[in-house]
Amino acid sequence: MSKTDWITQEIETLQSAGLYNRIRTIDSPQGAWLKVDGKRVLNFCSNNYLGLANHPALVAAAKKSIDEMGVGPGAVRSIAGTMTLHVELEKRLAQFKGVEAAITFQSGFSANLATIPALVGKEDVIFSDRLNHASIIDGSRLSGAKIIAYEHNDVKSLEEQIRANLNQYRRALIVTDGVFSMDGDIAPLPDIYEVTKKYDILLMVDDAHGEGVLGKGGRGIVDHFGLHGKVDVEVGTMSKAFGVMGGIVAGSAVIVDWLRQRGRPFLFSSAMTVPDAAACLAAVDLLEDSTQLVDKLWSNAKSFKAEMKTLGFNTGVTETPITPVLLGEAPLAQQFSRELFEAGVFAMALGFPTVPQGKARIRVMISAAHTEDDLNKGLEAFRTVGKKLGVI
Repeated sequence: MSKTDWITQEIETLQSAGLYNRIRTIDSPQGAWLKVDGKRVLNFCSNNYLGLANHPALVAAAKKSIDEMGVGPGAVRSIAGTMTLHVELEKRLAQFKGVEAAITFQSGFSANLATIPALVGKEDVIFSDRLNHASIIDGSRLSGAKIIAYEHNDVKSLEEQIRANLNQYRRALIVTDGVFSMDGDIAPLPDIYEVTKKYDILLMVDDAHGEGVLGKGGRGIVDHFGLHGKVDVEVGTMSKAFGVMGGIVAGSAVIVDWLRQRGRPFLFSSAMTVPDAAACLAAVDLLEDSTQLVDKLWSNAKSFKAEMKTLGFNTGVTETPITPVLLGEAPLAQQFSRELFEAGVFAMALGFPTVPQGKARIRVMISAAHTEDDLNKGLEAFRTVGKKLGVI
């Protein structure tokens, strides 16, 4: 018996349960339409909220930076990898977010892995929303702190857990997603802030799906709720609405300085690449210049979600452009995705462990790049497949 036979068996189990992830290949720039596995299809999958991933201004900025400064940073930030582009990007992001300081990482995932272990350790406790992203979960595990989950978006449950456990630990951290990526709902951040204020606990929000989406001109969930100066740590990503790659942590100058000293991905993994940093700066320019793209995103999302409900689909509790189409079991969701693809719509099925058992879905990601005609084509495909499979 081979020492990897168990892996083969596990893969076969995933396949038989309809949970095996078959990864499609894209042969075009990101946009409203893609060439996927050789077929031109409407893109309802990407996190490219504002259509910036192939925006001419970002492409030009990336090309120019390569001509002037090369491609790779050549080192970690703390040795010889901090370039003028990184410093400028962090300065501009802090201004954009309305915070004292910001620090960039290679990804939003890395930002969470850096931040949580730097703020809490084995003598401490983390109060974490039960549906928080995997990067928060992994960062919390790396910290060695006690992890106590509270019920999703339930401030009463959070306070109950604090009362029952806080006095047993040295320090505490409350962590929540801002926008929950599977359901599209928003954390009740003002109420959570009141709890942190009452018990003097650090508050951290992962705004990956709020950056470039919520708040004035996409300034994020803290701006959306008017909580400037009240949230200790904002984590975000520049791989979604910003259309590029990289993570951000924004907040007080002292926390950002501490992350430069103790954030392990900052200390032990090479910096953001030159073109990534330059393209992110171009994205900030666009968002500061106009709210047009953010406004178009929300207009598209509002009309699409209304029509999906009219058709009879269950889109759950979404409050954002994320539109989950709840189908139940993974095999049905995968079949629905395949039928959509045949109809010219790229919308992937999500099942366990990405979402809980029995809550498989198609997650539609609306973009400012979609035209009205694009949305109508997508709606017609959902109507046809939904009727064929008996969903509506």
